[in-house]
Amino acid sequence: MGKVFIVIGVIFIIIGLIWGIFGKLPGDISFRKGNVSFHFPIMTSIIVSIILTVIFYVIGKFR
Repeated sequence: MGKVFIVIGVIFIIIGLIWGIFGKLPGDISFRKGNVSFHFPIMTSIIVSIILTVIFYVIGKFR
């Protein structure tokens, strides 16, 4: 069980590093008005979705 938590932690660290690179792509929507800000990362979400789809497809082929 401990090894599973270590693997999950490493995966989250890798995702965090990748998210820092892809965090603000063109196409992400950002609004600021006064002291209220709203950020909707639509392009980042699309890219993450495509990457996860490819990963799960490859994992599914090996099963």
